[in-house]
Amino acid sequence: MKIILINSRADRVRTLSLNSWAKGLLSVLLLGIPVAAGTFLGVKIADGRWEILFDNSINEMQHQLVEQRSELDASREQVADSVTAMTLKLAQMRSRLVRLDALGEQLTQIASLEDGEFDFSVAPGLGGPDTKLVKESAKSMDMQEELGTLFARLESSLDSRESQLQVLQSMLSDNRLKTEHMVAGRPITKGWMSSPYGMRTDPFHGDQRWHAGVDFAGRQGADVIAVASGVVTWSGERSGYGMMVELNHSDGFVTRYAHNEKNVAELGAIVKKGDIIATMGSSGRSTGPHVHFEVFKNGRTVDPASYIRRTPR
Repeated sequence: MKIILINSRADRVRTLSLNSWAKGLLSVLLLGIPVAAGTFLGVKIADGRWEILFDNSINEMQHQLVEQRSELDASREQVADSVTAMTLKLAQMRSRLVRLDALGEQLTQIASLEDGEFDFSVAPGLGGPDTKLVKESAKSMDMQEELGTLFARLESSLDSRESQLQVLQSMLSDNRLKTEHMVAGRPITKGWMSSPYGMRTDPFHGDQRWHAGVDFAGRQGADVIAVASGVVTWSGERSGYGMMVELNHSDGFVTRYAHNEKNVAELGAIVKKGDIIATMGSSGRSTGPHVHFEVFKNGRTVDPASYIRRTPR
């Protein structure tokens, strides 16, 4: 191999001859340096890309961890809210049971029902998961199944109590209705029986005369009350009775309240048992303040004494 060197003035030319070693060294220098430089540059570029990819992977993983933590916190908060809501519902249901049992006991006593007819003395079903168990089971959500079972038992108890109370209320309504319409009790709040039903000595003539009712003596102006619910079929003055009130009741009963000072109930009015219908006086054929009380059964007078002592069954 020969290398020709030319001077810039082109007046002189030199020629160099290279042996095999010189050729090899020159080839290494001409080819090795670019290859090495390219390799070095490629390695640097590759290193930079790997660093970028690695940094991006770390950032992505950190972002995912933040999202997972947020989801976990939200799940924990949701579980805590669910536990609080279920606990509140449990407390409300237990309170309802206690109130229903107390009301049932009171109504049973008021109604004078037989023992065992309504068993409100049985303790209501109570329960609840242990605090430690709730914390341990919150992760697997088994707590909701346990509370669901508990709520189902409480709901069943509530339904049973409410059904019993409905039946009891119906019975009380029937008893109250029967009591309202039953002719029973005295037509006064204060006073005493001054003359019985049947034959007696007439206070005006001294002869034996039939007395179709009973007399209750008392203070002038004292209250005269209805012994049963009914409709006022007479309110005014009547011969021999003076000021009188007549009530028509169910089952063919009629009651009369006579010799009143003043009639309070008006004709056609509906009165309830115990309502004030007149004030005691001495109007008509009377010797002093009293109320003449008569009871009719299917159009015939009967002894009021048996109805005065009568009690609802």
